[in-house]
Amino acid sequence: MPALLATATVLTACGGGADAATSKAAGHAAKVTVTPAAGSKAAALGSPISVRAAGGKLTSVDVKDDQGARVEGKLAADGTTWKSAGKVRPKTTYTVRTRATSDDGKDSAVTSVFTTEQADKVNKLTNTPGGGQTVGTGMPISILFDHPIATDRRAEIEKALKVTTQPYVQGAWGWVKDYSGKDRIDWRPKDYWPSGTKVSVKGALAGINSGSAGGWFARDYNFGFSIGADHKAVIDVPSHTLTMYENGKKVGSVVGSAGSPQDPTRGGVHTVRSKNAAETMDSSTIGHGNEWMLDSKWVTHLTASGTFLHSAPWNHQIGVANTSHGCFGMTTGDAKKVFDFLTIGSTVEVKGTSNPNKTDVGNGLEVWQESWQQWQQRSALK
Repeated sequence: MPALLATATVLTACGGGADAATSKAAGHAAKVTVTPAAGSKAAALGSPISVRAAGGKLTSVDVKDDQGARVEGKLAADGTTWKSAGKVRPKTTYTVRTRATSDDGKDSAVTSVFTTEQADKVNKLTNTPGGGQTVGTGMPISILFDHPIATDRRAEIEKALKVTTQPYVQGAWGWVKDYSGKDRIDWRPKDYWPSGTKVSVKGALAGINSGSAGGWFARDYNFGFSIGADHKAVIDVPSHTLTMYENGKKVGSVVGSAGSPQDPTRGGVHTVRSKNAAETMDSSTIGHGNEWMLDSKWVTHLTASGTFLHSAPWNHQIGVANTSHGCFGMTTGDAKKVFDFLTIGSTVEVKGTSNPNKTDVGNGLEVWQESWQQWQQRSALK
């Protein structure tokens, strides 16, 4: 619906009406202006809540939404203005309670209530990893949006996202097109996370417009996760070997069968994005029509397009030749060892492949396919 532009309401005492006007004329109370205006039923989106005192100073401002949650804001040093930290949310009723002292010492209290307009479309997000998870040292923070993010809205959205780590870890946001076609923004550390790092992510997105096709954000986001043990794997394609490392030390290796010369395994550093104890391998999902439908166990997912580590009991060339369609197939027992060792967020580096193509960052959690300098160019604030 079209935005209804709410004019500011001037309130001069504990109530409105004739008494307020008389108080104003007598100069006994400061004039308090609240924007959006009191009584608004469809106040326009896109602006913060502001309070201004004329002829005196604000002594307190208390703002709550219709769920009872307090709206944070800042009172100016001279006491004449207050402004909310964020913007108003769609279809929300706010109650603004202020106290002020006039220049001649008169105390007054004012309550202002208004409701914002309903957004035509609300944008939501899905965060990875989930709150409270413990993940591997290669895990990026990945935020997937339900609806498109307009290019000219990205800088404001990126500024509203804050990552705090303990201990401090340098990193940066980058805009990504997800394999699904949706817009995404990821945060990756410059180097791999130190084990034990605590990560907090806050998104002050409520009231921000993501563009005409994406709509408005209706809430803020706050989640955290931890970095677990340093578990990594390296696949050497020519020797058909996967080696596991913990804290940089070799702890075991298995043999397998990587992609054939016709379908070579994707190279570079991949991040484990998910795992399944049992899964059906469907050739149609990787562009091979209806060639096969095979049941596999202990499946570790790398790319969204289908580069996996898994058991391949049908492959009689394990440890001898690379004959797969891009995955790294192992015996069932070895696949379970790898499955148990690698966590979500662990990295798997593929060396010696003949595949010249770099995996797109959005094809899974592929942030390590780019150098730090390349990654920084993805920021809307560069």
